[in-house]
Amino acid sequence: MERKKVILIEDEVKLARFVELELRYEGYDVTVCHDGREGLQMVTDGNYDMILLDLMLPGLTGIEICRRVRKFSNVPIIMLTAKDETMDKVAGLDSGADDYLTKPFAIEELLARMRVAFKHAHAGGTKKVILEVQGLEIDTDKRMVTVNGTVVDLTKKEYELLLYLVQNKNIVLSREQILNEVWGYSYIGETNVVDVYIRYLRSKIDEAFGIKYIHTIRGVGYYVKDE
Repeated sequence: MERKKVILIEDEVKLARFVELELRYEGYDVTVCHDGREGLQMVTDGNYDMILLDLMLPGLTGIEICRRVRKFSNVPIIMLTAKDETMDKVAGLDSGADDYLTKPFAIEELLARMRVAFKHAHAGGTKKVILEVQGLEIDTDKRMVTVNGTVVDLTKKEYELLLYLVQNKNIVLSREQILNEVWGYSYIGETNVVDVYIRYLRSKIDEAFGIKYIHTIRGVGYYVKDE
């Protein structure tokens, strides 16, 4: 099997070296960069299977790198950062990151999240399916959402959350279920990130089009209703 190519953009030299050695031991082909602008250029010029990206970098922040990469690539991105506030996590995910890991972390957890991200990326290559609920359509091939023919601009995580809700329409999904499926693991004690993204979706879809798609069962979870 061909070795997966991973680029690690991290300015903490000792941490970068530790992660590099562990990933090489696990069979990954690893490239390391300590500067944001240089890292973005390497991603632009290279062909990587995954990006491990620090949030705070010299030259260019991880958030900005993520935004720019998402303009031309859907390569899996995992943010590595010392920040642990919910809104910082939301900012990273909203810029297009697939996952978010707070320092310090165990290498086993990083490896597990990498496996999940690769699995989700591979699943994204399945055949075209169009899902429909009351005028809302999701084209899984184009990753495009429309409501009564009008295209809705969603971030990567907003799209994945809406897709999961629609795939399980009329089924109440708990925050833990949503986190496990959309984020790939459980944010223990941090399930409010789901509430934040539900608000984003409601603003862009329910409120924008005057149609109530996403319903709440207080104390239980959320669901999309198909009448």
